[in-house]
Amino acid sequence: MLAPGGTIGIIGGGQLGAMFAAAARRMGYRLWTLDPDPEAPCAAAADGHITAPFGDTRALDRLAAETDLVTYEFENIPAAAVEYLERAGRPVFPGSLALRTAQDRLLEKEFLRAAGIPAAPYAEVRDEAGLRTAVAAVGFPAVLKTARGGYDGKGQCVVRDPASAEAAFRRLLRAGGALVLEKFVRFEKELSVICARNAAGETAVFPAAENAHRDGILHLSTVPAGITPAAEAALAAIARSLAQRLSLAGTLCVEAFLLPDGALLVNELAPRPHNSGHYTLDACETSQFEQHLRAVCGLPLGSTRLRSPAAMVNILGTGEGDVLTGAEEALKESSVKLHLYGKREARAGRKMGHLTALGGSAAAACRRALAARAKLAWSPTGRSAAGTARKIAAHGEI
Repeated sequence: MLAPGGTIGIIGGGQLGAMFAAAARRMGYRLWTLDPDPEAPCAAAADGHITAPFGDTRALDRLAAETDLVTYEFENIPAAAVEYLERAGRPVFPGSLALRTAQDRLLEKEFLRAAGIPAAPYAEVRDEAGLRTAVAAVGFPAVLKTARGGYDGKGQCVVRDPASAEAAFRRLLRAGGALVLEKFVRFEKELSVICARNAAGETAVFPAAENAHRDGILHLSTVPAGITPAAEAALAAIARSLAQRLSLAGTLCVEAFLLPDGALLVNELAPRPHNSGHYTLDACETSQFEQHLRAVCGLPLGSTRLRSPAAMVNILGTGEGDVLTGAEEALKESSVKLHLYGKREARAGRKMGHLTALGGSAAAACRRALAARAKLAWSPTGRSAAGTARKIAAHGEI
């Protein structure tokens, strides 16, 4: 157990790290971060920031020397960096097994198959002959994905015939490595659930969220998800089982499809707090970030009780300016909470923040969240909010 007052290292300096840092600060922990960006959102909340590539062994040595344990904020860091720390005897939670599994779609599919967890039919693709074999096995429509490095809709294409499959193959092959052809699933709902587990084996699962995506990027999450108690229990059981098989100490997001016949197919795993769990900051007794902190530090897990139905909507950059306007109008609805991440440039599709709205039902919360989001816009002129946003990233919400 690492008691409050200890020091935690975070590999990665994005918004997930910043929100984790806010929870850790509140509970009395010190923080060091490692990220190539000297102005990463998490750096503003840390006692020390190391500006270096994730795989820099000298930087990892310094991070280890300054901290009592290390965690990571997303799965696109080199697994070799976590393994390097593990070989040196430094505690890293979650460990390299969870990281390697989640960052490679083929390993992830094989892991699910070995665990007996249903997933969409798939086939590995490494060359044109393999593409033809995969198409014959999986059929159309399908989704061709890079095995590594894809997120927020990047590195994947929907294919509906041999011509589109060949075009996607040529385009995605430039990224290098293997590809995965996955059956396109006709689903009723897209779901996700966050499970926390500590080293003692205690688990806690948050209420499932129903998710909607735009251009492959999460747009909206609503809770409760509007599914049967049996489906909710089944998804929670899957998450607990996978966390146990990974010997996880931390949080695990399980994304799944609910099919029209009520069956669940697991789509993706993420061993960290997740965008679809941001609603927990405002709607649950314990947030996913505090829960991750409790789990990696070996503390008892907190209650996951939902205090109110909620909806979370992402605030993405548009490339039209870096100054956010309309916040005063959006916040006139008293149940709306605004969270900004402290990023200077609102590039198109970049996650800049999110809004959460509470309500008497998931539908009411959804209406409030979308209405508030419609009042926000990015402007190229006006008073810069960068300094204020960095403070918000360090301390939580407006």
